[in-house]
Parts: sequence; structure tokens; C-alpha cells
Amino acid sequence: MATSLPGTGWTYAEFARLPNDGNRYEVIAGELYVTPAPRPRHQLISQRLNIQLANFVNEHGLGWVFTAPIDVLFAEGEYVEPDLVFVRRERVGIISDRGIEAAPDLVVEILSDSTARIDRGPKLRQYTRFGVPLYWIADPETAHVEVYRPLEEPAKPIVHAETVSWTPVPGGPTLSIEVPPLFRGFE
Repeated sequence: MATSLPGTGWTYAEFARLPNDGNRYEVIAGELYVTPAPRPRHQLISQRLNIQLANFVNEHGLGWVFTAPIDVLFAEGEYVEPDLVFVRRERVGIISDRGIEAAPDLVVEILSDSTARIDRGPKLRQYTRFGVPLYWIADPETAHVEVYRPLEEPAKPIVHAETVSWTPVPGGPTLSIEVPPLFRGFE
């Protein structure tokens, strides 16, 4: 379960000193959130999405896909660790040794019991605030992908149960991902 501690105006240096103990540490709107390491099913979904996104992006030379753990540093005191992020080639300058230092072009979160409230609440608000154009939530319980366009209608996702399509670069190629196979277990 996530733990929220009172905000203290976190600097990146303070954030970087948090322990590397398998937990996920994020600072959202000045509050520290701590969640346990993802479970195997979560990681399997993440891996499946990463393979499809990264293969497509690499095949078309569109940019970079990163998987957790990677920090997205929106501003001083605003640090999140999404499950997957995509950065277009034209925006390579936002990638630094510390992490992604601006809004990625796509952010993907995979829900778990310990993160669902955060992913649909504080994180969605932060992604909207800092200009993330596309936000996906993969929900293993309902076996669907919610697609948010935070800059357009932050609270109104389009729910995809069969196929989700993604065009990472305007006018560029489109990737179609079959949704049900993402959520299969360990058959």
C-alpha cells in the first residue's frame, strides 16, 4: 500500500539519497509516496508493452522507450517513476543522466492495488499540470487500457478492451496493440 508522508519541499539531492531498497519513491505535489516493488503479473504486462512499443519505435527511428525504474523530473520537488515512458527523437534534450527532465510524450502506468489511487489521482493531475500529452493506464483487473489525453480532457479516458492504437509522431506510422494478450497470466 502507498504511504504518503507530509511534503517537505524535496530537492533532487534529497530525493536521490532515498534508499535503493526495492520500493518505488515518488514526490508528487510535495508529498512522498512509497509503494512496494511490482508483482510478477505487473512486470509481465510491463514487459509485453515494452517489447511492442520499443520494437515499433526502434523500427521507425522515432525516439526512445524507457521502463521503470527511471525518474521523470518535472520540476524541483516533482519526481515520478512511471512504468514506461516514450520520448520522441526531436526531444532528446529532455533526457539527462538524472532521468527525463520534462513531460515525456507518452506515460504508461500499470495498476496494482498499491498504486491505483495514485495513478488515477495525484499522478493524473501532475501529468496534466506538466503537459504530458498522452497517458495510458493498463488495468489488469478489468483487462483494458484507459487512454487519457490530459491536455484535452484529463478526467475522460477512452477505454480500450480489444485494441489500442498509437501514433507517436503526428502523421507518422501507427502501432495497433491487441489488449487481451497483454493481460494473460502464466499459461
